[in-house]
Amino acid sequence: MTDNIVWQQHHTNREQRAELFGHRSGVIWFTGLSGSGKSTVANALEQALATCGFHTYLLDGDNVRHGLCADLGFSAEDRTENLRRVGAVSGLMVDAGLLVLSAFISPYRSQRQFVRSLVPADSFLEVYIATPLAVCEQRDVKGLYQKARKGEISHFTGISDPYEPPAAPDLVIDTSASELADSINQLLQLLAERGWIKPTTAV
Repeated sequence: MTDNIVWQQHHTNREQRAELFGHRSGVIWFTGLSGSGKSTVANALEQALATCGFHTYLLDGDNVRHGLCADLGFSAEDRTENLRRVGAVSGLMVDAGLLVLSAFISPYRSQRQFVRSLVPADSFLEVYIATPLAVCEQRDVKGLYQKARKGEISHFTGISDPYEPPAAPDLVIDTSASELADSINQLLQLLAERGWIKPTTAV
């Protein structure tokens, strides 16, 4: 980065936005295998938060590749760059006062730790969607597991590439063993316990 680029300090800061919106901002990072239910849980949580009047935005792995990361492939380098961009955008959204829900496989601990480093301290929650591989493969919502088993997709997480579970996630959810409403209530309780939002009525 050139020395001629200087960060512009804004008069309105994150703390003022938190007071205006009535909640803290931060990133809720959903990680897990393809088909584990990351997007489903994140969508339901955003709906619950929006219903309560909280300001949110959902970043989904597939959606960002239609624009922000449309130029990237699926090599190790491109996947790392994909998450770097998402982390940078998440950081800007946190500064804007939003509760950012990010649903990405993000298979490596080092990747998730790097994204954590891009947002303010105490503004990152890691939610591990720990649905077993067998269940994810049985669902095969996008037909990707079938293609991976046939060798049509290389470097597919869980089949030909590893997935590193979080060492100390803030919450673990197995969508094959819990109802969606129960999972959302756990998440709302976690956010309230951490002081990000005011306690809400269970969904």
